[in-house]
Amino acid sequence: MNARADHTLEPKTVLSNAHLDALEEEAIFILREVAASFERPTLLFSGGKDSLVLLKCAEKAFVDSARGGHIPYPLLMIDTGHNFHEVTDFRDYRAKQLGANLIVRSVEDSMARGTVRLAHPGESRNVHQSVTLLEAIDEFRFDALIGGARRDEEKARAKERIFSHRDAFGQWQPKAQRPELWTLFNTRIQPGEHFRVFPISNWTELDVWQYIDRENIELPSLYYAHQRQVVERKGLLVPVTELTPLKEGEVAVEKTVRFRTVGDITCTCPVDSPALNAADVVLETLAADVSERGATRMDDKTSDASMEKRKKEGYF
Repeated sequence: MNARADHTLEPKTVLSNAHLDALEEEAIFILREVAASFERPTLLFSGGKDSLVLLKCAEKAFVDSARGGHIPYPLLMIDTGHNFHEVTDFRDYRAKQLGANLIVRSVEDSMARGTVRLAHPGESRNVHQSVTLLEAIDEFRFDALIGGARRDEEKARAKERIFSHRDAFGQWQPKAQRPELWTLFNTRIQPGEHFRVFPISNWTELDVWQYIDRENIELPSLYYAHQRQVVERKGLLVPVTELTPLKEGEVAVEKTVRFRTVGDITCTCPVDSPALNAADVVLETLAADVSERGATRMDDKTSDASMEKRKKEGYF
């Protein structure tokens, strides 16, 4: 579903990886620019594929296998409490492996403080991450947050600059963005303001998977083919879990699926896929005719402006 593979192709002989060097070089330059320009940056790290690619680039930017070194900013995770345990377990494993400082802040803590209130118990908490994120920014006084968003994911993200200015309320103003010419970035901010920085903005889903394949980057098992109970709703395969149970009259079926993107269980769906490794996923991505968010995210289906509205309110 929305991801097909033509296994007559051999990705290592048909596809060139040469362009990945330029993309990696740009990402490393941006990561170093953040370290040089800001006092209290952090790298948003969920344990998902894009954040793991970003983390690999950060390793290359700051860690030398012979001389050592470390990533000079902490990792930050905003946990909805509804994340797949395979992803959060992998997040903890990877942070420990690097010896990185991992900060986790939870939407459930915001709910306990009364700053987040759900309309009903089954409501997705994904949109409420913005509140917890802004609270974390205030707590640690972060002035730059590095994220793994890409322009090819969604039309609102396609509008955004690599260095995306946020005002004192954490809001994004799409009509008042600063120009970025010749990789010259305006990083000036007033007290209380901050930047969201997206070093892999110019990458595509295919680039990400080619890079994962080339660099042999470990991922949570959900990204590859596995058996799962699902039910079809509105053209999406919804995983059957305690958080997303069957509705009256529905019947679950077991399918071989993988996740193209992962997030809150209540709004993230898998796709039909036999892909067992990154090379297989590269082939499927070549044939995909729907973006990963369009194919798998229920929270982006509410309206064409869903993402832009959330970003204006402080979303990633």
